Amino acid sequence: MSDIAISLEETGTKGRYLHRAEDGTEAEMTFSKAGEHLLIIDHTEVPDAFRGQGIGVRLVARAVEDARSSGKKITPLCPFAAAQFRRHPEWADVLK
Repeated sequence: MSDIAISLEETGTKGRYLHRAEDGTEAEMTFSKAGEHLLIIDHTEVPDAFRGQGIGVRLVARAVEDARSSGKKITPLCPFAAAQFRRHPEWADVLK
């Protein structure tokens, strides 16, 4: 999974983690910022072309890595992201 490139785009109080294929197909996980120290993951979308490649979990994992390094917490409102937090107890340190 380490060769899956995930980028971060932020605009004001919103943002998204993104994987873009060469053909322009995108998988994304969107979030809102609630103050300085909290991200609320609200949606994850992985097109069928990416299914089974672990891209969805990599999107969440990147948010976890970034939250750890910046001292932030995450509230996963998105059902997919919430399920990933249940599957990865090692992420509990950033869970709000």
